[in-house]
Amino acid sequence: MTGNISHSVNSTNLADILERVLDKGIVIAGDIRIQIADIDLLTIKIRLLVASVDKAMEMGINWWQDDTFLSPKNQDPDLKLQNELLQVRLDKLEASLQSVVK
Repeated sequence: MTGNISHSVNSTNLADILERVLDKGIVIAGDIRIQIADIDLLTIKIRLLVASVDKAMEMGINWWQDDTFLSPKNQDPDLKLQNELLQVRLDKLEASLQSVVK
């Protein structure tokens, strides 16, 4: 005699949990403080936000769009020119080293 076992609690897999967290967002906050005789030696404040890009932008968080390290289109034109000049100098130095080594 075989019977089907049914569970009264719906199971949630990891993908469903991740989708909910990214959709709603989650904030984890904590402080670490090291003191000796009521003198603060070290204070670390930890703030972590886990959310989808859409949710973060909805909340007004979009720092990655203006970060020159993450977005090459926002790079400073002076920085690009300086990089090109440094590359030319490096090429000249390498060429002069090649002539000295030969």
